Amino acid sequence: MPELPELQAHAERLDEHYAGTALARFTPLTFTALKTAVPPASDAHGHDLVFVGRRGKYILFDFGTLTFVVHLMQGGRVKEEPPGKQPAKPKTGVARWIFEDGRALLLSEAGSERRAGVWAVAGDPEGQAPLEGLGPDADSVDPLRVLELLHSHPMRLHGWFRDQRILAGLGRRLANEICHRAKLSPFASTGRLTQSDAEAIVEAIHASINESLAYERGRDTMSSSADRPGSVHHREGQTCPVCGDTIRAVEYRSYTIDYCPTCQTGGKVLADNTTSKFLK
Repeated sequence: MPELPELQAHAERLDEHYAGTALARFTPLTFTALKTAVPPASDAHGHDLVFVGRRGKYILFDFGTLTFVVHLMQGGRVKEEPPGKQPAKPKTGVARWIFEDGRALLLSEAGSERRAGVWAVAGDPEGQAPLEGLGPDADSVDPLRVLELLHSHPMRLHGWFRDQRILAGLGRRLANEICHRAKLSPFASTGRLTQSDAEAIVEAIHASINESLAYERGRDTMSSSADRPGSVHHREGQTCPVCGDTIRAVEYRSYTIDYCPTCQTGGKVLADNTTSKFLK
C-alpha cells in the first residue's frame, strides 16, 4: 500500500498540474466508489480545484465547496487520462474527475477487492470520516510526543507504527525500515522503550521518509512497491548494508516483517511463525 512519501509526492504532482482548473463533473464508476451521500459530489461541479493535499494515507482534492478524500488501498492509483478519450467504463476504473479543459483523472484499482474509495466532505475534513480519529502525521511528531504515544499504547513496535490511530502515514515497508534504522526489534514492547529509543525512532522516521520522498519526487508517476528504496523490506536473504548480516523475515499470512538480527535483535533470529514466543 502506498505510504506517506508516495502519496505526498503524488499529491504534489497532481497539485502542480491541476490546481486552479475547474471541475466539470465527478462520476463514480462502481457501486461502492463514493462512500458518502451528503453533500452531493455535484456541489464541486464548476468550481476550481484549490489544491491537492495529503493527510495520512489519504489524498485530498479541495474544491472549496467540498473536499474529495481518496484512499487508494493496496492497488489504487490516480492517473491522468488523455483529453476527450475517456472510455465510459474502464476495466479497473473506480471514479473519475473530468475538468472543464477536457482533462480527466481516473481513480483505478488493480485486483479484485475494489476497496479504494472516495468521500465527499463539506467543511473541515479533519473532524469527519474518514480522517476523524487519525493520529498525527508520522513526520510531525517530536521525541517527547513519540515517547508519550509509545507508553500510552503498549503493544509490539511494528504494529504500533502501522496503527493509523496512533501515527498516520506509515505502513509495513516503512515500519520495517524505521525499526532497522533505529536498531530496534520489530517486536520490542513499546511500553518499555526509553527517551533515547524515542529519539532514535524520530530520527529514523525522518530519514526513511526523506529518502523515499527524494526518490518519489524524481519520478513522473508513483513507484511500485518493489522499486522503493530501503535496506530490509522485501530483502530477505540479502546482505544488510549496515553490518553485513543476512536479512531475515517473520512470515504472516498477509504480510512479512523483515529485519537484521545483528542490527536489531542482538543477533537473535526471531521465530518464523505467529504462534512462537517472540523476542521482547
